Amino acid sequence: MVNLFNRLPGFVITPPGMERRVLALLPKTLVMGSLLLGLPSLLARLLVKDALELGTTTLVSTVDIYSISLLLLHWAVVLTVAIAAFIVMVMKGPAYVADPYPLIETDEPSPSKLQEVPDLD
Repeated sequence: MVNLFNRLPGFVITPPGMERRVLALLPKTLVMGSLLLGLPSLLARLLVKDALELGTTTLVSTVDIYSISLLLLHWAVVLTVAIAAFIVMVMKGPAYVADPYPLIETDEPSPSKLQEVPDLD
């Protein structure tokens, strides 16, 4: 059976650092940030009860648009930070090597390809 993951011998695993704390805080940041960014839209709807009669639908719509855009931005930032922290976590893990394969050519050129280099002395 072929082992797909051959660890590099002698590789020292780096201890986990700040990336683990960041990954642990991201779910709470996502939920709390989403709730806080949805709050202005909710407040605009509660404070303006008779939006159709007062003609303030533009205000409510504007607050909704800003809230949704900030919410999407927040989600994108959280996702980007999660990807970055995950990459750091993976890079600190063990190193793996691929199976060796035979090379067709060696590192030394064949004698027919050697050219004489004139001396500069």
